[in-house]
Amino acid sequence: MAPPFYAVISGVGSGTGAALARRFAQSYAVVLLSRKPSSYESIVADIKASGGTAIGITADATDPAATDAAFAQIAKELPGSKLAAAVYNGGSGMARKPFLELTLENLDVSLQGAAKGLFIFAQKTLPLLVDAVDSSPNPPSLLVTGATASVRGSAFFSTFAAGKFAQRALTQSLAREYGPKGVHVALAVIDGGIDTPWGKGTVFNNGVEDGKISPDAIAESYWHLHSQHRSAFTQELDIRPYVEKF
Repeated sequence: MAPPFYAVISGVGSGTGAALARRFAQSYAVVLLSRKPSSYESIVADIKASGGTAIGITADATDPAATDAAFAQIAKELPGSKLAAAVYNGGSGMARKPFLELTLENLDVSLQGAAKGLFIFAQKTLPLLVDAVDSSPNPPSLLVTGATASVRGSAFFSTFAAGKFAQRALTQSLAREYGPKGVHVALAVIDGGIDTPWGKGTVFNNGVEDGKISPDAIAESYWHLHSQHRSAFTQELDIRPYVEKF
């Protein structure tokens, strides 16, 4: 028998995506979407070894046909299960360059990953989340990973900020439309460097202890958003290390 509820996470790697998968797997079956199987295979194996249910699916979030195929596979593998939580954690092509060195391709990559991917993912998941409102143990949730650039365009990050601003605007509109339907739509503004396996050599905040954001702590914040009572929804949550300047 398939689990009654599942969570889907789009954009899974060994950092934040992996931590989100492990946290939500404590309560639901989890479906992990990524462009490369290598991004999710070890996480799926770990969750299964711990007694959880996890499915990995290869899909490009910016490709509508790939997203359709992914959700058709989910329906086949988890028949009767309802969607409790959808997390959009897709990459947005961070290009750090002086403005005159940027190309239209840099802008397209950012807008595609941040805004178009979320648009496609949201159109696929929101009807499923609405369908789960009356039965889900927590308010069905669409949670989106933002960044400092979602709220502040810094020098040398103009195309990245353009994509993240667009993503924030889309998330705000969806929150206003779907909140009254019982679906919690929220943006998490990640304001600081994340302590990822591939970023161990990158120094943030002079290398002080906990100067990088713990992926597990991010995942706990997402779970908090998902489990909030509907009388007290948070639309936007900012997350940063205690020593981060803002």
